[in-house]
Amino acid sequence: MHPGYFSEEGIFMTGLGTMLNAAAIVAGGALGLLLKNALPQRIGDGLMKAMGVCVLFIGLAGALSNLLTVQDGALGTSGTMMMILSFLGGAVTGGALDLEGKMERFGLWVRKKSGSDGDSSFLEGFLNASFTVCIGAMAVVGAIQDGLLGDISLLVTKSVLDGVIIMVMAASMGRGCLFSALPVAVFQGLITLFARFLQPVMTDAATANLSLTGSVLVFCVGVNLVWGKRIPVANLLPTLLFAVALAFVL
Repeated sequence: MHPGYFSEEGIFMTGLGTMLNAAAIVAGGALGLLLKNALPQRIGDGLMKAMGVCVLFIGLAGALSNLLTVQDGALGTSGTMMMILSFLGGAVTGGALDLEGKMERFGLWVRKKSGSDGDSSFLEGFLNASFTVCIGAMAVVGAIQDGLLGDISLLVTKSVLDGVIIMVMAASMGRGCLFSALPVAVFQGLITLFARFLQPVMTDAATANLSLTGSVLVFCVGVNLVWGKRIPVANLLPTLLFAVALAFVL
């Protein structure tokens, strides 16, 4: 453990990595808003499409790095059955629970409480930004490392990446992107809090499954950014749980 992660009383400062991550999102979003006010609308629209293309390729690269294998000089694939089963189970579960509707209602509540009722792009920015920074293995593994070891190095790296991503998103979609810090704080904070219970579950196979399915979900976010909302990403979030569970079956 690192002595810098203790308070003056010597108590372990659980959640420091997540706090830094949320702060980086707010800071990046604030810079993005300054850029938004200084840029013409056509440039802001172009930034949103450019960000969408980048998110598409980030998700695609992550998925392919887990799907493709090289054995004896031949290119093969792995994890396809796990991916299909995870998305089938995730789509059915998420649809039955109406997670997309719940996430949208939460976004509308945040918009009202933040005095942003007149911001037509608030909900779109909040949802797309939240999914982009919450989904993926870095959030889960980094939060577990923070909770167990006080090792925030992975979340520090994620904070830098998230800050840049949210800055660009906020420059194109507005202040709703800043409030993605809320789901990040709750999601990663809970994982950090229950890290001791989650550590035995997050085996190498489970982490690999999470990385693959999370990357596909990030790709879906990119699709929504480029072509408008076409995929109910929130309804697919249970896919991550199925991916981890299937690591112990397949």
